[in-house]
Amino acid sequence: MKKPESRLALVRRARRINRELGELYPGAHCELDYDDAFQLLVAVVLSAQTTDRSVNNVTPTLFARYPDAEALAGAEPAELEAIIKPTGFFRAKSRALTGLAQALCDNFGGRVPRRHADLVTLPGVGRKTANVVLGEAYGVPGISVDTHFGRLARRFGWTAEDDPVKVEHEVGALFPKKDWTLLSHRVIFHGRRVCHARKPACGACGIASLCPSYGEGETDPDKARKLLKYELAGQPGQRLRPPATPVLATGAVPVIGAAPGEGTAT
Repeated sequence: MKKPESRLALVRRARRINRELGELYPGAHCELDYDDAFQLLVAVVLSAQTTDRSVNNVTPTLFARYPDAEALAGAEPAELEAIIKPTGFFRAKSRALTGLAQALCDNFGGRVPRRHADLVTLPGVGRKTANVVLGEAYGVPGISVDTHFGRLARRFGWTAEDDPVKVEHEVGALFPKKDWTLLSHRVIFHGRRVCHARKPACGACGIASLCPSYGEGETDPDKARKLLKYELAGQPGQRLRPPATPVLATGAVPVIGAAPGEGTAT
């Protein structure tokens, strides 16, 4: 019977996973297109139950029509709904967007607040959205627990919790606060690129040696490679306006077909 992992061993393994994900995805970032905190906030609210790519497809039109909180607060529901309809749940999202825009105008002078406690008072804004906005727009560290992050945190053995708030707190306790934002991006990148929900590509995973869930997915290297989408190359496939620098470092590549004990190649 395998000896239970000690707390110290868990912390060391978790931080090594973070480091190695950093080598695999040195340009890991939020994959929503935005120019300022207001656009980011709106985009994150729209991203619920859809892909970042679908949000990026509608936001150029959305922000051209409603460039600030005042304009969005006065949007005609039918017009706004027509623009954001491809993101799904468009009626509820329309109400949330006009509500948060009005709250920004009424309570914060039309500006996106810099405090977590203020952000979560806005319609449609929960802890995850607040953490994304604070980390991306204002440099305030935070862990963003979306479906990818929660799934991988459990597979990595960092937590057994399903509740996003509990996941956030348990995982946060394993890492220095300064690492939280980048950790979120790296884990989400890996979840989108390799460690898929239904069939993780274990045989094409660069951190297989550190994962207690190795074997839950396809371990055959050739078959695992076929499961990869745009993601393995690290290209920012969600974005319409990608960053100039590649997301995947040229000097660090996943070991295709790495079995436990093999890790990554540089």
